[in-house]
Amino acid sequence: MKTLNWKNFVVLTIAGLCNAFGITLFLAPVKLYDSGISGTAMLLSQITPEHWSLSIFLIALNIPLFLYGLKKQGASFTIYSIYAVTCYSLGAWLITDVLPIDVSLASPLAGTDLLLCALFGGLISGIGSGLTIRFGGAIDGIEVMAVIFAKKLGLTVGTFVMIYNVILYVICGFVIHSWVLPLYSIVTYMAALKTIDYIVEGFDRAKSAMIVTTQPKEICASLSEAFGRGITMLEGRGYYSDSDKTVIYFVLNRFQIGKLKELVHAIDRNAYITISEVADVFGVNS
Repeated sequence: MKTLNWKNFVVLTIAGLCNAFGITLFLAPVKLYDSGISGTAMLLSQITPEHWSLSIFLIALNIPLFLYGLKKQGASFTIYSIYAVTCYSLGAWLITDVLPIDVSLASPLAGTDLLLCALFGGLISGIGSGLTIRFGGAIDGIEVMAVIFAKKLGLTVGTFVMIYNVILYVICGFVIHSWVLPLYSIVTYMAALKTIDYIVEGFDRAKSAMIVTTQPKEICASLSEAFGRGITMLEGRGYYSDSDKTVIYFVLNRFQIGKLKELVHAIDRNAYITISEVADVFGVNS
């Protein structure tokens, strides 16, 4: 319990309400489907009696999965996740059953335009899911199941989730006897997935440069003067040349890549440079 942070709960409250807003105002009114357990709950709420609402299925399906993954994911993750799902469920109940908003036949904001509903529903729910992940939890139990079972099945977590969603959308197509809505739901899924990436990893990801050179001091001095950033040097050895090399590790942004290449090759034309994408940067490189 000491690892829990009240600021996380504030953000998770916002995240849960974001999910509720995106799902109930854009997706559910036109019978589009979210991904994962959320999408499953939406389908079940449509084919069961009216008193079995989306809010009930969100709680009934998600919380047991989070509790099942308690040992694997840890107590703080489980508490954050259950709290976020509870906020999501409560927000959905308030919008559909309490507030004076008609979401029975069309989106109050986008009408019956399926493309607009798919894009904005995915975007807004993706913000909620991304914030939940960034602040220590998950808002969909399928992610927990993916972590637990994907490796046992020889799959990656992403592949496990994708397979689940493909199966879900195929079932939706058979149940409602139409493939238009499941296909638009894939648009929702992709919009949400991209939004989650931006929220969790940032809009402008950093880049890391690995420079293999025989003139490390000159290159490091030039990079330090030009960019004012810390640099790390690693000792290496060329396989074919069997000669000593130095590997320079340097973090920069995408706008600095061109200048880095010019500075390095002005000093060592034979320097070997690789550029990789970095999701997060913590601490100071020195």
